[in-house]
Amino acid sequence: EVQLVESGGGLVQAGGSLRLSCAVSGFTFDDYTIGWFRQAPGKELEGVSCISSSDGSTYADSGKGRFTISRDNAKNTMYLQMDSLQNADTAVYYCSIRSYWGQGAQVTVSS
Repeated sequence: EVQLVESGGGLVQAGGSLRLSCAVSGFTFDDYTIGWFRQAPGKELEGVSCISSSDGSTYADSGKGRFTISRDNAKNTMYLQMDSLQNADTAVYYCSIRSYWGQGAQVTVSS
C-alpha cells in the first residue's frame, strides 16, 4: 500500500519559517517527479513546487525566493522549506507523486 504522510505543519507568525516533510512508503520514488500543492480556504488547489528525479526544481511565483524543495531518495522523503512566510501562505499543503496524495498538513500564518 502506498502512503504519503506529511508532517511539519503548524502555526507560525508572519516572517517565520516551517519545514514540511513528506514520507513515502510502499513506493520508491527515485525515478519520479514529486511535488507540493496547497489549497487555501475558499480557493482551488494550486501547485507550489516540484522536483524531478535529477533534482531539477520549479516553483510557483508565489514561493520563488522563499520556498526550497528537496528530496532524500535514501529516506524516500521530500521536503519543503518555507521561509519569510506570509498570511497568504495559509493553506493545507499536500505532497503528491503520480496519482498518490498525502492527507495534508495545515499551515497557518498569523499576523
